[in-house]
Amino acid sequence: MDKHLVAAGAAIAVLVTSTSAWAAKCANRDLVIERLQSKYSESLAAGGLQKFSDTEHVVEVWASAETGTFTVMLTSPNGLSCVMATGTDWHQVPLKTISDQPPTGSPS
Repeated sequence: MDKHLVAAGAAIAVLVTSTSAWAAKCANRDLVIERLQSKYSESLAAGGLQKFSDTEHVVEVWASAETGTFTVMLTSPNGLSCVMATGTDWHQVPLKTISDQPPTGSPS
């Protein structure tokens, strides 16, 4: 079975079984961003797309070097953002480029 399908199923199961808990952590994306910026001085640090079934959701990490806080947020195509995780002691690690990686596999 596809690992991504299992992970997506588990995430959906959590959302369905704890609707009241998630309702407090979800809001319109603009409102969530305004609060992250004004209350925690966070700004967008990273992001990407995650496919659930036939739709893609935006996964973002917002962070603040000033406060050390970070937030992981998932946004659906309809603009509803849910806070998936929050924390402290944020640190940035530089991305490695392909040339920084040791060679793997057989040469072509």
